[in-house]
Amino acid sequence: MRKFENDVQLIKHEVLKWVAKFAFEGTLEEKKDDIQYIIDPGPEPRTRCCIYKEREITKERVKLAMGGNKDNKNIIEVIDVACDECPIDRFFVTEACRGCLAHRCSEACPRGAIYHVGGRAHIDQDKCIECGRCREACPYNAIADVKRPCSKACIPGAISMDENKKTKINNDKCIQCGACVVQCPFGAIMDKSFIVDVINLLKESENKKSVHVYAAVAPSIFDQFTHVKIEQVVSGIKKLGFYDVVEVALGADMVSLHEAIEYVETIDEKKVVTTSCCPAFVNYIKKYYPKLIDKVSNTVSPMIATARLIKHKDPYAKVVFIGPCIAKKAEAMEEELKDDIDYVLTFEELAALLDAAEINLENCSDTELNDASYYGRIFARSGGVTEAVNHVIDIKNVDIDFKPVRCNGLKECDKALKLAKFGRLNGNFIEGMACKGGCISGPASLHIGPKDKTEIEKYDKLVSEKSTNSSLDISKIDIEDINLSRT
Repeated sequence: MRKFENDVQLIKHEVLKWVAKFAFEGTLEEKKDDIQYIIDPGPEPRTRCCIYKEREITKERVKLAMGGNKDNKNIIEVIDVACDECPIDRFFVTEACRGCLAHRCSEACPRGAIYHVGGRAHIDQDKCIECGRCREACPYNAIADVKRPCSKACIPGAISMDENKKTKINNDKCIQCGACVVQCPFGAIMDKSFIVDVINLLKESENKKSVHVYAAVAPSIFDQFTHVKIEQVVSGIKKLGFYDVVEVALGADMVSLHEAIEYVETIDEKKVVTTSCCPAFVNYIKKYYPKLIDKVSNTVSPMIATARLIKHKDPYAKVVFIGPCIAKKAEAMEEELKDDIDYVLTFEELAALLDAAEINLENCSDTELNDASYYGRIFARSGGVTEAVNHVIDIKNVDIDFKPVRCNGLKECDKALKLAKFGRLNGNFIEGMACKGGCISGPASLHIGPKDKTEIEKYDKLVSEKSTNSSLDISKIDIEDINLSRT
């Protein structure tokens, strides 16, 4: 039996499930306002101060589950009514203040926000701009920093507070990694869903033989529905109405081969090449290291490679990617890629679809998943892309100095990019993963937190084809037939 790790995850699931259920029935427009009463029946509130506020928050969640604000191009939105429980004032003086004569805190403050009464320092919150200089200056560490979880998680610094002390996302800075979605303890930040669009597409395929809807599942799916076998999950997905289920690890095999060739051909000129599999990492380079954009691999991500493969083989194909990544929703909407992927669903949304359709995975028979290679599957974890590219270089017997730098999480990515910017990187190939641990720790995973590497290896090794070349040969794929370049 699948369990939820917290109430935030549970409530989000309930909203997505009911939106999906009514969409399947064709009654969503007339019943969407009923969902708040189904989830929050009252009279007592479940998690908030009163039932009325709780229902209002649920109503806003339903809007996001139905696609959110179309005028806001960001995939991630803040639910204003739900964002009101965090400490309003970031810095405050604790009992550790000794009332020293130096007054270094007030001397450091650029706005004169610190004053002294009775030998103690105090902060005028109306003047405070939350720069933190007072905290750095205090010799007793007497000034506490109560940073909001969303802001703390946002390494690019895209989150600030508006005039009402509500969280605000700067779209120009946001890389849509989803870290804030995971870290908000009140579920006040949520990603837009395309679950209704996917259901409508599945319905269309029922009526038209000329529409084949494929589910392209990320390699990290193995760590999601842990109470059943992966073959039962595949069977459940097909019961939803998908024409077929394709493993994106097969696209990863194509990408590793193409990326290795690109690396060999361009490294003398570029000096440093970065991976392009993680859209949040690529967005980070675009926004914060634009001078390094020419270093980013021109190879598409495994998601795009898989979609292009499917559409190359089936002219009637529509492709829905299913994975743990919020940034993939943004990638699918990029101008040069928007014709490749039709929609992106997360594992959270897949779970809601299955429950809405009343599909019990435990009762599903086994359906085999496309057999990619070991190296295609390890794209799901940090270091996997490097191993796959290195594997291709080895089997091609290329004599080249391959010096990879594996970046596990955005902080490590930033450090490597800084060094590359100034020509001080001790390496020539940067593997960038915005999520610590890799895709298996994506923000829309059903299980957030550290993963068991032993279990990961068990799944990766459940393949008959160990080599990238052999998996492509078995599947009769010639990468020269598929355009694997972004441009």
